[in-house]
Amino acid sequence: MGKARRLKGRGDGGSHGGGGGGGRGRGRGVERFDGFAAGSCQNVSSGMAYFASQDRVGYMSPEQREGLDRMLASEAVTRHIAESGVDPSKIFFAPPTIFGSADGTPSESNDSAKMEDMGPLHEAACTGKLDTCQYLVEQLGFDINTEANDDSGMTPLACAVLRGESVTVEYLLDKGADPNKQDNKRFTPLHHAIKEGNNRMVRLLLSKGASVDVFSSEGTPLHIAASYGKSGMMQILLQHNADPNTVSADIGTPMAAALCVASGRITESDALKCMKLLVKASADLNCANPDTPLVVATSKGLCECVEYLLEVGADANIPSNHDRMLPIEMAANSGRRMLVEILFPFTSPIQSVSNWSVEGIIAHAKLRHSNKGKQSDKDSKVQLKLNAEVTTKKEDSCAPKKPCVKDKGGDKDKKAELKLLGAKAVERKDYAGALKFYSEAIKVDPEDATLYSNRSLCHLKSGEAHDALADAIACVNLQPDWAKGYYRKGAAFMSLKEYEEACDVFLAGGKLDPASVEIRDAFWEAVGAMKKQHSDRQSAGSRSD
Repeated sequence: MGKARRLKGRGDGGSHGGGGGGGRGRGRGVERFDGFAAGSCQNVSSGMAYFASQDRVGYMSPEQREGLDRMLASEAVTRHIAESGVDPSKIFFAPPTIFGSADGTPSESNDSAKMEDMGPLHEAACTGKLDTCQYLVEQLGFDINTEANDDSGMTPLACAVLRGESVTVEYLLDKGADPNKQDNKRFTPLHHAIKEGNNRMVRLLLSKGASVDVFSSEGTPLHIAASYGKSGMMQILLQHNADPNTVSADIGTPMAAALCVASGRITESDALKCMKLLVKASADLNCANPDTPLVVATSKGLCECVEYLLEVGADANIPSNHDRMLPIEMAANSGRRMLVEILFPFTSPIQSVSNWSVEGIIAHAKLRHSNKGKQSDKDSKVQLKLNAEVTTKKEDSCAPKKPCVKDKGGDKDKKAELKLLGAKAVERKDYAGALKFYSEAIKVDPEDATLYSNRSLCHLKSGEAHDALADAIACVNLQPDWAKGYYRKGAAFMSLKEYEEACDVFLAGGKLDPASVEIRDAFWEAVGAMKKQHSDRQSAGSRSD
């Protein structure tokens, strides 16, 4: 039996000096803190731990480990003891399991430091220490829905869900834990369970009254399941009457969410499975917010998905909200003949296309690009061609390459010319002019993530933060493994004063490009702005009281 630890009745409640969620410059020690999986950060605290370490790993020293002792002597514990009416001198021991195993070895959870910052009940829930949870809740009267001390807004239930501690989760729910309480990312425990891929936890939460349609910063639970290709979880949610037609401002419907990440985060086959479940649940095939599923599938070159959508009744005559092109025009512009052939029988004739045939549509697209190219001066065109390759390489040097259908020579030249003209306009700080050039380039190649990234910058410089965010989202959807897109998205959130969202996005970008000083600095700037905003709100609340 391990040596029990005495509660020292201190009520200073000061900072513990330890914890993975602290600021910069933590010392290295024995115990390692691995942070979070790429793209799935849980709170700003974990982000601070991540960026505080240059080699992507935070460490907790033995001295910091001792902070767990101080945690139990914190103001929260002291207050609960005082409120219980028990003589503090008669309370000597806390259950040793909160500190780790009986022999005094560290807890198996390498998130202990972060949990310490959250609070005693969060620490116990996270590490599955059921006896400690019972002690804190039943003996000391801890609020079972208390929010963490680290500004994440997470409850003990959410922490237990994240760690997959189903026994602890069931206990907390039976004791009155709210399964629908949202944290500062507006995530409920169900959102976390979906993202972690824990089917058993999802079923448990639903059986205890978890709502299936709560909106978070990443949409409803169904949006999250779709965007990660988790068809099994989607089926569970739909069986519990999840709405397949809810619309997220960022990613549209759950069907659009699955299509946006197809051939990137998930395979086209996974996206197709998700789509079939949604269609079976009466999903709207033609919801155009922000674009129809058919437009998204065509822009991504997903032939199987396009065929299926047409088969079940999707309308091929609804244009993109971005450039007003029909799916068949998008396919022709990007050189995807197979998609043109698939879409042709379902598309009404376009008045401007004189020869309404597959060949005629492709020829019309080529002619349109050729005619636009003739508008530029002949001499400058020669110079642009000489510089196009160098400029394109410079702008795309950081962008990951992916297999795609090769552009025809004319399209490639035209896009390069427009990108160069856009870059020169940016140098002159002529952002309105640059916007026009990048918009034209996007019409030539609507799948070039760098074009949306560049146009997002121009929107931001022009004071159009919402448009900047829309383009940044498009960039991330096209290239989910390119850090620059996340930087653009974070910058747009900063302009909109959505500082917590900015922190999350910069953190995701930092995982993709750990060497980026630009992203690291932006993250810390967002953290500072978020803290100031929180402080200002508290001050305003105090004055109003």
